[in-house]
Amino acid sequence: MANLMPARTSSDAVADHAEKDRRIAELEAENLRLRRIRDALIVRVESGTSHKPEPYAAFEHSVILAEQVRERTDALNRAREEAETTRQRLIDAIESIADGFVLFDDERRLILSNSRFRSYWRHAGVEAPDSGTTIDEVKRLATLSGLVREEYGREDAEGAVFLLSNDRWVQMTERPTREGGLVVLYTDITDVKNSEMARRIKALEESERWIRVVTDHVPALIAYVGADMTVQFCNKVYEAWYARGGEPPLGKRLDQIHAPDFYHRLLPQILEVMEGHNVTFELEETGEQGDQRYMLRSYVPNFDEFGNIIGFFVLIRDITDRRKTALALEQAYDNLERRVKERTAALTGLNNQLRQEITERAAVEARLRDAKLDAERANLSKTKFLAAVSHDLLQPLNAARLFTSALLEQSFGPKAEGLVRSVSTSLDDVENLLGTLVDISKLDAGVIKPDVTAFDLRDLLNNIAREFRQVALAEGLTLAFVPCSAVVESDSQLLARILRNFLTNAIRYTPSGRILLGCRRQAGHILLQVWDTGPGIPADKLSEIFQEFKRIHSEGCRMDKGLGLGLAIVDKISGMLGHEVTVSSEEGKGSVFSVRVPMGKLRPKVVPAGGSSTPLLDEGFGGARVWVIDNDRAICEGMKTLLEGWGCQVTVAVSLADLERQLDTAGQPVDLILADYHLDNDVNGVDVVAEINRRRATAAPVLMITANYTNELKQHIRKLGYLLMNKPVKPLKLRSVLSHLVLKQRS
Repeated sequence: MANLMPARTSSDAVADHAEKDRRIAELEAENLRLRRIRDALIVRVESGTSHKPEPYAAFEHSVILAEQVRERTDALNRAREEAETTRQRLIDAIESIADGFVLFDDERRLILSNSRFRSYWRHAGVEAPDSGTTIDEVKRLATLSGLVREEYGREDAEGAVFLLSNDRWVQMTERPTREGGLVVLYTDITDVKNSEMARRIKALEESERWIRVVTDHVPALIAYVGADMTVQFCNKVYEAWYARGGEPPLGKRLDQIHAPDFYHRLLPQILEVMEGHNVTFELEETGEQGDQRYMLRSYVPNFDEFGNIIGFFVLIRDITDRRKTALALEQAYDNLERRVKERTAALTGLNNQLRQEITERAAVEARLRDAKLDAERANLSKTKFLAAVSHDLLQPLNAARLFTSALLEQSFGPKAEGLVRSVSTSLDDVENLLGTLVDISKLDAGVIKPDVTAFDLRDLLNNIAREFRQVALAEGLTLAFVPCSAVVESDSQLLARILRNFLTNAIRYTPSGRILLGCRRQAGHILLQVWDTGPGIPADKLSEIFQEFKRIHSEGCRMDKGLGLGLAIVDKISGMLGHEVTVSSEEGKGSVFSVRVPMGKLRPKVVPAGGSSTPLLDEGFGGARVWVIDNDRAICEGMKTLLEGWGCQVTVAVSLADLERQLDTAGQPVDLILADYHLDNDVNGVDVVAEINRRRATAAPVLMITANYTNELKQHIRKLGYLLMNKPVKPLKLRSVLSHLVLKQRS
């Protein structure tokens, strides 16, 4: 408002000045008319005749007229002086404005400008436009002279923004005058722009910090190597192992990190991954302290949008204990065979010795079984550990995802938007890699248990089709969908994961064409299928695609940063559910993946507790009142930013007490409560929401978010009538759930 006030004052001053000029012109015309009357009367007096008026009376009248002329002349002179004073005040007022000021007449020609506006042109080394220059000519000169380097305009902004040749940012504001002219102000917003850029850079640095926090807590060596063989990223475990002489490996080439002989042993695998192949192999290496370790290495190529290899990911796991156990087993078996042969040769007459050998053999076998059991327990312990810490691994990543999704919905400059999208893409890659590893670990550890119930396929297929239609469209593909309302017996979430993995693979390996999601009825079963028009799979590779870290690269297919675990997860889930998974493919035409699910019968529905009949939203998401309860403030702020970007009214709290300090939970209206299950001090979100709804006359709808995958919790939340989402929360899926709630409330 402070920048607009001088513009209105200057416009009024210009109007007053024009009014005074008009008044002066009228006085001058009236003075001229009186002079003519005076002169005529004087002539009549001087040439007076008998038929004319009395000469003295005429003379007296002329004197009166002369006096009136004199008074009018004095008034005219005063008016001129006032007009000049007003004009000088106007100029002084314009010069006092800190912004650049330009005044155009009703024909859009330059009338007046202040020194601030003219200084812009002097910094560019050119003369400022003169009076009479049109506004279009001013704009053309500003561009040709190099005064304006960049121009940005937005429909929701007050005016255009320019970057000048002196690296200053100005915002243009236009206001019409009452006479049809135009006042233009150029406000310096350089400090505001610099402050915004600083905030964006800080947000990007915070996202990068979260990524490093996640990878540093993974008990494996993780790194990224560029095409120039330089380590561009590594976690703390990798840095600790390969730090030579206290110097970290980050920024160094692989041949500088590894000894020459060891680097030559790695070179064949490096060349293979740079050709676009996933590589997994074991090597023994010696640490800086001289300790020998067996390492299982996995190299995964990284492709850009054009299919060029720009580097590769490195995942190294220490398998020394497993290898030692295997060697011990091998040595024990060798020793056993040797002893058996020796005792067999001396079997005759040595019956007592034979009994002793049998006893020794039984003891050795017992020790072997114990060693094998210990190895299996150690492996299972590692798997359970990774599955158990998934909540802590994905919590900061979930917050970063919410922040970057909110940033993507804002409008910034092209450079800042590119940086935000790069961070979002990197978070997607990390989330997919960690999520896939955690899922495999949970399946191996037996953490995930199927919750088989009878349900209608309609909502599940509709939601999946709506989710992947946008993904396919972004890749230039068409997703066709055949609805189905059959009732099946399965775990809805695990079955949805199978279909999502099918669709993800179909989109990933289909360069052009269409994808079909549908189902076929069989005797007592439903066959859910995903068809694609990709390059197909060779017949000798059909059995390999369900193995871990196996990927089939076909010419022309788009490449990504996957680990080749999608179909391995499908294989484990289908085995857990008892659903048969089949694949058929024809090279050059496409593939079809199918899962066979038994049909079921719906049970009576449980009426949701405390259902609300109040519409959730007025129009779209605008005005929706959402309460977010999560003990992680970063996730609270990320969720608040994301939901407010969708037009919701959001209140965030880390506990029930925190929420009560901000509003009246019993009487204040709310359309949705979004709560995390795990809160601080052994408090859970289910109890908090129950306490809130107990106080209210009408219970509010609830969406519960958790990283707990147990069937007991899932069934408990379902009986309460709440919706459930597992972490990490994908913004697109969250928006789809909110849309579903809107339709359900309005139906």
